[in-house]
Amino acid sequence: MELSVVVSTLNDREQLLASLDALHDGTPSSTEVIVVNGPSSDGTTGMVRDREDVDVLVEISERNPNVSRNAGLRVATGDVVAFLDGEYAVEPGWHSAVERSIDDGADVVTGPVTGENRFDTADPRTPKTIARRDVTLFDGDNVAFDRTVLEALDGFDEYLDVDGARDCAHRVAGMGFDVDWTMEMAVRREVGTDGGRAEPDWGVTYRALGYRLAKNYGPRPTVVARTVGSAIRDGAMTVRGIVSGDATPTGWLSNGTDVVANAAAGLRDGIRARYSDRSARRNPNGLSMRHDRAVRVYDRR
Repeated sequence: MELSVVVSTLNDREQLLASLDALHDGTPSSTEVIVVNGPSSDGTTGMVRDREDVDVLVEISERNPNVSRNAGLRVATGDVVAFLDGEYAVEPGWHSAVERSIDDGADVVTGPVTGENRFDTADPRTPKTIARRDVTLFDGDNVAFDRTVLEALDGFDEYLDVDGARDCAHRVAGMGFDVDWTMEMAVRREVGTDGGRAEPDWGVTYRALGYRLAKNYGPRPTVVARTVGSAIRDGAMTVRGIVSGDATPTGWLSNGTDVVANAAAGLRDGIRARYSDRSARRNPNGLSMRHDRAVRVYDRR
């Protein structure tokens, strides 16, 4: 297995140091390490350029994780390409878990981001059934693909500012590829952050939800029902926050307005995208659509 690891980073220099150290210690020297930075202002560029274990540094100007992943994929040469967020360090068994799953025939392999479950389900390994399609979600901060899968998908959809990996999981399922979930392919946050995680931007979240459902499944009642049902559940949670004093009625109303407007915009744009790319990959904003992501590339290969 010839492995390329694309590490995306944005103003998390200390975490990135730990992430790169873990990759150096936990993967063979033949592993191709690509850091996609941008746009950071904390000295990340100089730190990465001083490391001999980073093969390529790609500087980008857009704060979009899917642009970052595609920029790294553009320069990767491995027959297996893994994506990792710079906040996380791989566990000792990470590389062997990737190699074992790929050798056993997996198209995509993923594992846990220690301490987090971002999939709103008790067991993230359990597929979700949508329009008779079984979708196994994976975290874009810890996933590896057989390169032929990424080529078939044309990378990630850069329309999305969030949840690009969820959209990718729907497209992986739609094209009939298999996802293997293995607990040994784990990553952890090695260095703590002092600010915690920001509250979700409900407008951006629901634009992404409407877009990926409409793009992947078309204008069917199931799509609208899932979007509305999700909004009702999140709205009920906010109401409980008002009762407990953690939220305000004004904030609830403002969030509700953002949800409605952005969900409608996402559904509209998703339908347009579905008819812009009628192929099975459903990706009108993918890797092949542009070549100007990188501001600068430092390549020592």
